[in-house]
Amino acid sequence: MRRPKVWVELSLHPTQLARLKAFADVVEVSACDHRLLPNSEVAIIGSSTVDDSFMDIAGPHLKMVVRHGIGYDKVNVPAASARGVLAANTPNGPTEGTAEHAVGLMFAVAKGISRSDRALHNNGDWAGSKCRGFELFGRTLGVIGFGRIGQRVAEMCGAGIKMDVVYFDPFLPDGLDLPKSYRRVHSLESLLREADVVTAHSRLDPQSYRMIGEAQLRLMKPGAILINTSRGEVVDEHALCKVLSEGHLFGAGIDVFDPEPPSPENPLFQFENVVVTSHLASATVEASLRSSTGVVDQIEQLTRGERPTWLINPTVWPGRPTATPASEIRK
Repeated sequence: MRRPKVWVELSLHPTQLARLKAFADVVEVSACDHRLLPNSEVAIIGSSTVDDSFMDIAGPHLKMVVRHGIGYDKVNVPAASARGVLAANTPNGPTEGTAEHAVGLMFAVAKGISRSDRALHNNGDWAGSKCRGFELFGRTLGVIGFGRIGQRVAEMCGAGIKMDVVYFDPFLPDGLDLPKSYRRVHSLESLLREADVVTAHSRLDPQSYRMIGEAQLRLMKPGAILINTSRGEVVDEHALCKVLSEGHLFGAGIDVFDPEPPSPENPLFQFENVVVTSHLASATVEASLRSSTGVVDQIEQLTRGERPTWLINPTVWPGRPTATPASEIRK
C-alpha cells in the first residue's frame, strides 16, 4: 500500500501522531525547516508561512496544508487555491483554553495578582504587594470578534461573573441564536467607549491589522482594561505603551506580540499593571489533543477521498488528485 508523505513541523499529541503513522510516512522537523518538505502530499504547519515559495519547495504532489490551530493568517489562501491546494485548520481545538486564559488575564489585571505576586517574591515586600483592584461583577465586557472563542468568553463572563456583554464583529451573520442579553454594536468605536474591559478575539487580516491604535485606545474609558489573546498585530504596541504611561488605562493583559518572540527590551515588560504571557493561551493538553485529532481526522478523510471537515477554501475541493485511493487506506 502506498503511504502519503506528511511533513510535520510541530509536536502532535502522541496518540494522534501514532495514529497518523499507521497510514502515512511522517517526517517530523523543527519549525520552518523546509529541507525535507519536497514531495510531501500533506503539510501540517505551525510557524511556517505558506506562500508560493513554500509550495514551490513542496512540489506538485502537495495536496493539502493543515493548520494545527484556528489562526490561518500565515496561509496565503488565494495562492494555495490557485494551485488547487486545499487549506484547513482545527477551529475547535483552542477554544476553551484561549477563552479561559482571556478570563484569567482579566482577573489577573483587575485584581493586581501579578503585581502582588512579584512584590512578595522580591524579598517579601508586603507593602509593595498592595494593589487596589476592582470587581468585574456588573461591569461591561466588550468582545471584539464574536466567533467560537469570543462567544465562550462572553458565556463565562455573562453567565458566570454577571457582566454585561457587548460585541463587535462585522463578519458575523445576522440571525444567529445568541443569548438576548448580549448586545451587538456596529462600530468598534461604540464598543470601546462603552466597555470597562475590552477583549480582542478577531482574526488577523488587513482590516484588523493594528485596528486598536492610539486613537482607539483613547476612546476607551479611563481606568479600563485591554486584553489581547488574538494576534499581536491587532494592537499597536507602541500606542498601547504610550497610553499606559499616561495612566489612561487601569492595565492590560497581553498573550500575543508583534513580532514573536518579542524583544527582551519590549517596553510592555516594564509596566507593573501589564500582565504578559508567552502566547500560551491555547497551550493546554486538552487543546493539543483536540487540534491534533482534528488534523489527523482531516488527513484521513482526504486519503479516503472524503471532503475534510474544516476546509478554509472549500470551493477548491477536490483540489489536486487524492493522495491515497480509498481502497488502500488502512482501516
